[in-house]
Amino acid sequence: MSGGVEWALHCCVVLTSVEEPVPATRLAELHDVSASYLAKQLQALSRAGLVRSAQGKSGGYVLTREPASITVLDVVEAVDGPDPAFVCTEIRRRGPLGTPPEQCATQCPISRAMGAADRAWREALRAVTIADLMRDVADASGPTAMSRISTWLSTPEA
Repeated sequence: MSGGVEWALHCCVVLTSVEEPVPATRLAELHDVSASYLAKQLQALSRAGLVRSAQGKSGGYVLTREPASITVLDVVEAVDGPDPAFVCTEIRRRGPLGTPPEQCATQCPISRAMGAADRAWREALRAVTIADLMRDVADASGPTAMSRISTWLSTPEA
């Protein structure tokens, strides 16, 4: 999983605290990350329909849906794509002792195990929403964390 997923998730969580669009540069400053790097993650979220960008003087990014309807898996797939982490290349058929194709009628046990793990991982990420993360951040960072973030993001840059 790329580091961009982490930044995208953080952005989605903090965007729950504001109603007005937040410029990518402001989000980058909040997270102390390169604005150009973060812009790529925000563009991926935008292409997936999870955020939208507003142009103009008060432009920036906002969530397109309620936080409870955006899953962690939605964000992961927006940034890293929907492909499974493991792709079987049928190594068992290679080399001097490769298994003949006719003996490979069933899925490779390694591929089967990795596929099961991928499905479990995706199901676990599908079960957690941005709203869940927002509550967890508030619980872990204190009751004023999200309101402090909201105030800071809503304050124009100096």
